[in-house]
Amino acid sequence: MSHRLSRRRLLQLATASAAGLGLSACGTDGSGGGSGADGDKGRITVWSWTTAAEALRGVVPSFERDNPGITVDVQDVGNPAIWDKITVGLASDGKGLADILHIGVDYLPGYLEKFPDGLTNLSRFGADRYRSEFAQGLWPTVMGKDKAAHALPWEVNPLGLFYRKDYFEKAGVDPGSISSWDDLIAAGPRIRAATGAQLIGLDKPGTTPDMDFFQNLMQLQDAFYFDQKGRIMLGSKEAVQALTVIKRLNDDGLLADTAGQGTRKRLMSQGKLATSPDPAWAVEYLATKFPEQKGKWRVMQPPAAVPGGGRSVIVNSTYLAVSESSKRRKAAWRFIEYALTKPVEINRMFKSGGVFPALGSAYDDPMFSAPHPYYGGQKVLKTFVDTLSSGSGTTNFTGDYTRALKLASDAQSQVLVKGADPAGALRDAAERLAQQTGRQLAA
Repeated sequence: MSHRLSRRRLLQLATASAAGLGLSACGTDGSGGGSGADGDKGRITVWSWTTAAEALRGVVPSFERDNPGITVDVQDVGNPAIWDKITVGLASDGKGLADILHIGVDYLPGYLEKFPDGLTNLSRFGADRYRSEFAQGLWPTVMGKDKAAHALPWEVNPLGLFYRKDYFEKAGVDPGSISSWDDLIAAGPRIRAATGAQLIGLDKPGTTPDMDFFQNLMQLQDAFYFDQKGRIMLGSKEAVQALTVIKRLNDDGLLADTAGQGTRKRLMSQGKLATSPDPAWAVEYLATKFPEQKGKWRVMQPPAAVPGGGRSVIVNSTYLAVSESSKRRKAAWRFIEYALTKPVEINRMFKSGGVFPALGSAYDDPMFSAPHPYYGGQKVLKTFVDTLSSGSGTTNFTGDYTRALKLASDAQSQVLVKGADPAGALRDAAERLAQQTGRQLAA
């Protein structure tokens, strides 16, 4: 499980999420609209999705035991349906929202920017004392323009490179020799010749826009579509380097086309992909989806986007926030604090749902250094914990992420399908993004 970013749905919601105009609330599960209250007793509702919702339900019995007078109803709203409901609710002055909202990093900055009064200031309840308790790079995301915390981190996803150990061995490639994408691209033809597998898969024509890999390559350079001041980085040297790596993979015949629903999963099941750059949530995903490949996969830190560059990055994360319209804001905060700052509770959720915890003290649990049978006994969770300990910069998604995503996807498709120059395609995309948003281009 995890918050795997739904790119197609993000693009469909771009206009509504960005504008928040003409929307009326749907549903009556949560608090009413308008002014909320700091009630510390009663029934609170939580909106989440799939296995994350189930994991949160596992916390409820102990929380209700330790907090008499509060009952918790965790609702699986579904993903991407939850984004419709939250966006509509925030745009309708909180009407119909649950007390607690599970929000992804690709939405939280936009909500704080466009609905600054929509999520409760948790600093006044003492949230700031946990500032240093979570993985580096996450806290700035929860900060609003008022410099207060409006959420607590729950899930963090450091990036890893999953690779077929058997393929590397057959090709005579030492994984320890791979420190950059230059190294892996150089080894790619040997791996393909020995196994028939290409390195990774991407949707070349952009029919189902999925820019994870491009974003990962930028983030490995401590860059993103926007810098920390909100200026546009889509035409930067880091963006050009990222798209150039992708172009080289394609030009060398090392990139499989995953256009079409389920294509990537099918290629992996057929053994046609030698590597898969994915976040920590994929540890259990691969083990569950491809049990017949047990013992064949391993994990390493992601190769650097530039030789000698960084190999540690957090690519996505999720958070719990309290609706400002909630009538029981103190009770809601107490549940978030209980669920996300206690190692016992956060690890109970991790064991049940695979939600990799953002809480640093959680990693003291022996399971994070235990060998994993699917990966030939490799201590794969420790690989991701070590990546987090190396630090990661903060990614500024802003409220214009969906626009940047669409333009970046178009630029990538022009390069992969039409042979466009990466620098030119990205320069044009950056200029269009500036026109659409009024944001400045970074120097």
